[in-house]
Amino acid sequence: MNKIVFQGRWSHRLRSLATAGAVAVRVATRRLLGRRRVESWSFLFEYGTLYIRAQFNHAFRLKADISASRAYFDSFYSVFDTYPDVEVRASGVGEPRGHWFIPAVRHSDATLLHFHGGGYTFHAGVSRHFARILAHSLGVVVFAPDYRLTPEHPHPAQLEDGLAAYRYLLERGVAPRRLVLCGDSAGGHLALMTLSHLARAGLPTPLLTLGISPWTDIGRRGASQFGNDPYDLVQGYMTLQFAEWLKGGQDVSDAELSPIHQDYRGLGPIYLQAGGREILVDMIRDFAATVAEQGGPVRLDVWPDMNHEFHGYGDQLAESRAALDRLRAAIAWAAQPTRPFAADALTECDTLSLAARDAQRPPRHGTGGREQGAGRRGVAARPASSVPNS
Repeated sequence: MNKIVFQGRWSHRLRSLATAGAVAVRVATRRLLGRRRVESWSFLFEYGTLYIRAQFNHAFRLKADISASRAYFDSFYSVFDTYPDVEVRASGVGEPRGHWFIPAVRHSDATLLHFHGGGYTFHAGVSRHFARILAHSLGVVVFAPDYRLTPEHPHPAQLEDGLAAYRYLLERGVAPRRLVLCGDSAGGHLALMTLSHLARAGLPTPLLTLGISPWTDIGRRGASQFGNDPYDLVQGYMTLQFAEWLKGGQDVSDAELSPIHQDYRGLGPIYLQAGGREILVDMIRDFAATVAEQGGPVRLDVWPDMNHEFHGYGDQLAESRAALDRLRAAIAWAAQPTRPFAADALTECDTLSLAARDAQRPPRHGTGGREQGAGRRGVAARPASSVPNS
């Protein structure tokens, strides 16, 4: 069941409605003339990309009043399926502020700690829908904290909130072997930064970390950051502004706040997904290569014609269905590395296969029943455990 949201100031609503109409006419006209943005894109995907981009661009024109900017972006949007099988519950007293997403059918006893995207500045209504998609498609309980936003709360507020949410789930009774870190876009940045800071916070490593179109370098990196502007719903200039808001005028380097410059040795498997048409794809490729060079188990799958966070189309798009299926398969694989999770034509980087082969080898004498290579890569088989009652 589709849902249309039309809310807030009438000036915002009417401008958004006019933008939607103008984009629809422009896309239809171009396609009639044989000028599709990307040949494989459907009308719906091309329209959605250009409409969201137009909304983001105008929201940035309002950045002097960040509340107005957020309100404008949320004034008119639609979601394709409300997933009524997923129960949504606000966090209670004593819990980090956020929401639980509990699917009727569970494929795993894992709990997903998911950080939403939005450049650390926006927490749009579509973010909760994205968490709903993850709960439904992955068949796991999802906790999505409402971490503090920039520019009101620059670094380290988001990292503090990420670590606090992780610590809370452990205290609640979620075992590390059943805890999956996840994030999309800036939320992917937060998931990877949280992962890199676990040891110094005295916290254990999760079962798996998932990065969905993650922002891996807050500086300038790769030709795609600006070269893919015509094909993406976010633009290269936005990443630089988000970075400035994250730093908040503090004397802190880009490297200090970028996952690509962190050490991921011994922190468990990382599975990344990206679209070949998104602005972040080159930095995501570089990040995957960096983790692989560190000896970490990492895999990157890239859908060539897709753009940023194409997963948001849920069941409505073949590529998003396939990507979500792979996220579910990655969780199953991490819980039992002997399960198949083979690389294919979409896979651009893969050291997870090495970890899986290690897990299948017989144990060496004197290793306590665990093969040394698998332990070094952090993906030894983990026993199942029950999810705490939500």
